[in-house]
Amino acid sequence: MTVLITGGTGTTGSRVAAALRGRDVAVRIASRRPAAGQVHFEWTDPATHAAALDGVRAVYLVAPVGVADPAPIVAPFLDEARERGVRRVVLLSSSAVPEGAPGLGELHRMVCASAPEPTVLRPSWFMQNFLGDHPHAYSARTEGEIVTATGSGRVAFVDAGDIAAVAAQALSGGEPHVGEYVLTGPEALSYAEVAAVLTEVTGHPVGHRAVEVEELTARLVAAGYPSDFSAMLAGLDADVARGVEDRTTSAVQDVTGRPPRSLREVVGDAHLSAGVAR
Repeated sequence: MTVLITGGTGTTGSRVAAALRGRDVAVRIASRRPAAGQVHFEWTDPATHAAALDGVRAVYLVAPVGVADPAPIVAPFLDEARERGVRRVVLLSSSAVPEGAPGLGELHRMVCASAPEPTVLRPSWFMQNFLGDHPHAYSARTEGEIVTATGSGRVAFVDAGDIAAVAAQALSGGEPHVGEYVLTGPEALSYAEVAAVLTEVTGHPVGHRAVEVEELTARLVAAGYPSDFSAMLAGLDADVARGVEDRTTSAVQDVTGRPPRSLREVVGDAHLSAGVAR
C-alpha cells in the first residue's frame, strides 16, 4: 500500500512519513516544490492530483495553509481520490473545530461523507509551537515573552510526534479507525505555565503577555498572515480564554498503546539536541 502525504515536509507530515517508513509502508510526499523522490502537487491545480494519487490507497490530508475556508479547494481532490479507489483518508483538523463548523469543520464533514474509511484527527495546540521558527518560539527567544489573547485559559498541548503516531496507525493498521479523535497531551497548561516550563528547561527567562483579541489580530496581520485567517486565529485564543480547550483525552494512549509525551519532555529533548548540535 502506498500512502500519499500532503504537507509531507511540515510539522506533522514529515513525522507521519518517518513513522510509516518505520513500518515499511511506501510513502509518497506531495509538494508544491518537490525534491527528488517527491511528486508535484498543487491544491488549486487539479491536473496535479491524478499523478499524486496514482496507486494510492490512503491519504494523510493537511488542508492548504493559511486558508480560512479550505473545503472548496480540497473538494476536487477528494472527488479524484474516491474515483481512484482511495479507502482511507486521515484528516488533520483541530480540537477547536467540531464537525460542520466553518472552515476545517466543513472539511471534516466532507471527508466523512466521501471516504470509505475516514479518520479525523483533532489535535490540541502543538508543543512544537514553542520550538523552531514558530512565532511563539521566536518571540520567546528574542523578546523573552509569548503574546496571546488566551488570558489564564489552559490548553492540553500535544506533541506532533504523538499526532504522527496516531496517524500512522490509522493509515496503515489492519483495522480502520473510523471517526474522530481529539488528541491532547497529558495535562492542560496556561501560557504562563508554559513560559515557566520554557524558563526552567532552557535557562532563558520567558514570560506570558496577555493582550486583547484585536491587538493579537493586528500583530498577526503585521506578521504577514491574511486578515481573515488572523481574525480566525485570534478568535481561537478567545475560545481558550473561555476554557474551551481545558481538557485532556486518552486518545493517544488508546490508539498507540502508550501515553502522550509531556511538554517538559519535548522541550527538554529539543534543548538537549540543540546543545549537542552546537
